[in-house]
Amino acid sequence: MFDTVNNFTFHTPTKVLFGKDAIAGLPAEMAQCGRRVLLVYGGGSIKKTGLYDTVRNLLKDFEVYELSGVEPNPRITSVREGGRLCREHNIDMVLAVGGGSVLDCSKVICDTPFYEGDPWDLVVDSSKITKALPLFTVLTLAATGSEFDSAAVITNFDTNEKIGVLHPLNFPRVSVLDPSYTLTVSKKQTAAGSADIMSHIFEQYFVDGSCMVTEGLCESVLRTVIKFAKIAYDDGSNYTARANLMWASSLACNGICQLGSDVGAWVCHAIEHELSAYYDITHGEGLALLTPVLMRYTLNDKTAERYASFARNVFGIDKADKVEAAKAGIEALEQFFASIGLPKTLRDVGITEKTHFKAMAEHACKCFPLDQAFVPLNPEQVVEILELSF
Repeated sequence: MFDTVNNFTFHTPTKVLFGKDAIAGLPAEMAQCGRRVLLVYGGGSIKKTGLYDTVRNLLKDFEVYELSGVEPNPRITSVREGGRLCREHNIDMVLAVGGGSVLDCSKVICDTPFYEGDPWDLVVDSSKITKALPLFTVLTLAATGSEFDSAAVITNFDTNEKIGVLHPLNFPRVSVLDPSYTLTVSKKQTAAGSADIMSHIFEQYFVDGSCMVTEGLCESVLRTVIKFAKIAYDDGSNYTARANLMWASSLACNGICQLGSDVGAWVCHAIEHELSAYYDITHGEGLALLTPVLMRYTLNDKTAERYASFARNVFGIDKADKVEAAKAGIEALEQFFASIGLPKTLRDVGITEKTHFKAMAEHACKCFPLDQAFVPLNPEQVVEILELSF
């Protein structure tokens, strides 16, 4: 059932500068695109760590404008403001310094100067993206993989929608991956980021047909995260742990781990996007609490074989019976999440009512092909999964 190699086309135009002091090569890369830069960052942590000063010093020969305060679950309002700045100052390129939220926001900002309407239109319908400013990134959190892919996820709280947009013009031109910039990441964000990395792999691994090569890549990334997330959680200053998590993050979501395999429906992300759109929770925490519930809910004779492979090859579960192995693997995953302080229920992240579950489930099934998932789901079943997560 899982042994397959499908046709595929793969192209990643992003140049990666990885390692300590890799940022030194950034000005020469950016100079090829002009002189006017929009610097985009989040809540100010880069100023506390000194990275902001490093960046501004490196850009001393550039004309720099700034957009700060980009939120977790980045808002369309920030995209609109970034687009306004790009037009007002005739920006040549965008430099995003931060985690996935800053990078995602910056991707759509790059699209907006070439579209006359509201930027939300570009999120809802990526075919409206026709041109984009060059994007450069400096990563400060291992989680989303946005530094090495063409995807962005933007939230509109006016409509309670969190939607992903995927377009080849949104690949960063150059991404700086220096694990040193993640040494001060909090325990909470280290854990949530690690869960996000793992979830990206799960969405590509739990599919009907799997290529053996990419199957092995998926399992390797999962083992890497399980090993080094706990080390980084306990000792945030461990460079080796941070470096492994950073590279695992980049590989987990740029498409390489699904080449030759069937394409998944991204079920867990579909449901979590609804949670974030309504309740603005931390994305990785939502994924962590949903994943074991989803796996138990979808465990059957068909899925047991795949879940058992995960249990044996990732956690080293030694059980011959596939159902028992699958159950043990789900339990091991849940225990791992708990070991790095991740929440187990919706109530653990402050969700105390079920008012929106039906609307959330219907929207998840509208935005993602959940009827074509590893185990097909309808809105009523998604509601049941949310109820079990409560």
